[in-house]
Order: sequence, then C-alpha cells, then structure tokens
Amino acid sequence: MASQNTSQAGRAPSRRRGHERVAALLAAASDCFVEKGYDATTMTEIAARAGASIGSLYQFFPTKESVAEALITGHANGLNEHMERLLAQTPDWTTEELADHLLRAFADYRKRHPAFVALVEVAGSLPSMLGRTIRQRMRDYLSQILAIHAPGLPAGDLRPAAMVVQQLMKAAVALDGEQPATLRKAAQNQLQHALSLYLGQLAARR
Repeated sequence: MASQNTSQAGRAPSRRRGHERVAALLAAASDCFVEKGYDATTMTEIAARAGASIGSLYQFFPTKESVAEALITGHANGLNEHMERLLAQTPDWTTEELADHLLRAFADYRKRHPAFVALVEVAGSLPSMLGRTIRQRMRDYLSQILAIHAPGLPAGDLRPAAMVVQQLMKAAVALDGEQPATLRKAAQNQLQHALSLYLGQLAARR
C-alpha cells in the first residue's frame, strides 16, 4: 500500500485516548462517505458526525485525502488478512469448496465494509493508485491460491488465470444485488458451477 506523503500525514496518536479519537473520526468519515460519497463529503461534516472540533480532525488528518487513505489502508489490510486465511485453507478444500469461498469473498467483505466500496470502487472517488494496488495484491493472492490448487499450471499462466477468477468474483458481487431472490440464487449456483469447472480444468493441466 502506498505510504502517505510526509506533508499529508497528520500527527500519529500516541495514547489510548488519541487512538480512540482517531477511531471515532474514521468511523464518522466512513458513514459520511457511504451516505454522500467521497467527493460530496466535507471535513466539516466528518468532524460534526464524530462530535469533534474541526481542529481535532485536522490534528490527525490534514486533508480529506488523508482520511480516505487511512480508511482504505485499514480495509485493504482486512481484506489481505481474509485472503491469507483462504490461502492457508486452500489445500484442504475441494474444487467446489474453493469456488464457493472465492465467490463469497468479495460480496461478504463489501457487505461488512460499505465504505470500502464507496472509496475504492465508485467512479470519481479519490484513490485510483490505491485501488490499483489493492487489485494487484488480490491477484497476487489468487495466483498463490491457484498455484496450490493447480500445481501443474505453468507459472506464466497463473497471472492470467488469477485475473479470470478475479472477474468471476466481481460477477458474484453484481449478482448479489439481483432480484427476485429465487433467480439470484439460481444464477449464483450457476456461477459457482462455472468457476468450479474452470478451477477443475486448471487443476487437470499437467
């Protein structure tokens, strides 16, 4: 994850109370970004939502970009930890189980962290470079997962295959909002079947 410029970084909290203030400010910012979007949110609104003075906000976050970067970094770290767990469990899963866990990964994380969507995936938001970094890191994890699941797959094929899997994971996100529920479930089952077939074909290569 790209580091913040020194000129952009606020004072790091050194005590428990300071950490609690930062957590409250970030929680308020997260709510504002979800409700209004990054571009429409102001620093004044973030401070007001947190019940803090604008000076307190600027003490830790000199710019709205620095607030968003802190949130994105936290969410990216959480997503990386989730992928680390998937990576560790990959050897124990069947092809069908791996497909299920991969397809649920993005959709479940988005539900738990809506600000991640508002900041990283919505057009016009801040962090194109940060978003690219997150996507590339995700492909790193998927390449490692595929190397375990399909040990016969040539190294040069791992990255393209990871990109295909990543796009299917995004398709699962898109289907998650479809209605009615019966059709959504049927489509999700077919998508899981498609990914299972793809993963099985990769694993069968020698």
